[in-house]
Amino acid sequence: MYISSRFRAFAAGAALLAATAIAQAQLAPPALSNVVILATGGTIAGAGASAVNSATYAAAKVGMEKLIAGLPELSKVANVRGEQVFQVASESLTNDNLLTLAKRVSALAKQPDVDGIVITHGTDTVEETAYFLTLTVHTNKPIVMVASMRPGTALSADGALNLYDAVSVAGSKDAMGKGVLLTMNDSIESGRDVSKNTNIKPSAFTSQWGSLGMVVEGRNYWFRAPVKRHTMNSEFDIDTITALPNVEIAMGYEGVTSTAIDALGKSGIKALVHGGPGNGSVADRIVPSLQKVRTDGVVVIRSSRVPDGFVIRNAEQPDDKYDWVVAHDLRPQKARILAMVALTKTSDTKELQRIFWEY
Repeated sequence: MYISSRFRAFAAGAALLAATAIAQAQLAPPALSNVVILATGGTIAGAGASAVNSATYAAAKVGMEKLIAGLPELSKVANVRGEQVFQVASESLTNDNLLTLAKRVSALAKQPDVDGIVITHGTDTVEETAYFLTLTVHTNKPIVMVASMRPGTALSADGALNLYDAVSVAGSKDAMGKGVLLTMNDSIESGRDVSKNTNIKPSAFTSQWGSLGMVVEGRNYWFRAPVKRHTMNSEFDIDTITALPNVEIAMGYEGVTSTAIDALGKSGIKALVHGGPGNGSVADRIVPSLQKVRTDGVVVIRSSRVPDGFVIRNAEQPDDKYDWVVAHDLRPQKARILAMVALTKTSDTKELQRIFWEY
């Protein structure tokens, strides 16, 4: 009986310890995600001469470590480390920069100790880089682009909160599988859909199809999900792409001549995106030049310079007859990105048109 009493007391004590451990585990905060910040330059790393310089400043001046050190609040939302991939104002980025960045993102995404990736970038071309990564990086882990419209030295600088939001989203499980994202001005935007629509306001980035959601005080609120093919569902893979074909853009406008088209057609390009007004309209006087470019083996892609809407095939121009491709809802700069990526696989116009519908 004495042994039985001691056993019951031991069992009761063990049960109490187990219950206490479970309670403590339930009360303990969840483990933080591991987020890598890749810096490329831009306004978010810019500096002005004074605090009132919100539009006049030098971009790509502040290094990655200084950005992280200046925002200690990041340590509350994720375990953060940073890398300086390059430090370039985004309007000066090249195809080689895109390849370098995407390959580094792909490599990091394969690491088990990386839960999400944030990329600081200049606003001028962040939408193009975001779309390129959307098309080529195979991962379900969150990839979040972030930028700012004002340098960190300015009054009401937006970079710090944008970066905090980006890290918060990148470390969130509910951001997985949604493609490449952009966090700006409290919004979570699709890297495919988003565009810069003004050059002096923090609310510069919007999509005609609407934001995916919002991030407020470190919490995500989702309202829609992208349906176009991206990341894990893409047929393109940055790990197999070593170079990008040359694709150029010629804009349409009143009084347009064929000068640009004729010159570009002779420059060795693989595709030419025509950014026309309205429904991707093409002035009658330049149609022969575009037809010749196509006859010479250059793919012609008809897009629109209009911010919203999409180009309808065989409206305005007989695309089937001319063997042209339409860019769907992609603006010229994003149509160029998709064309470069697609041409690494095929130059068949029927296949290219399928790709423009699906991506």
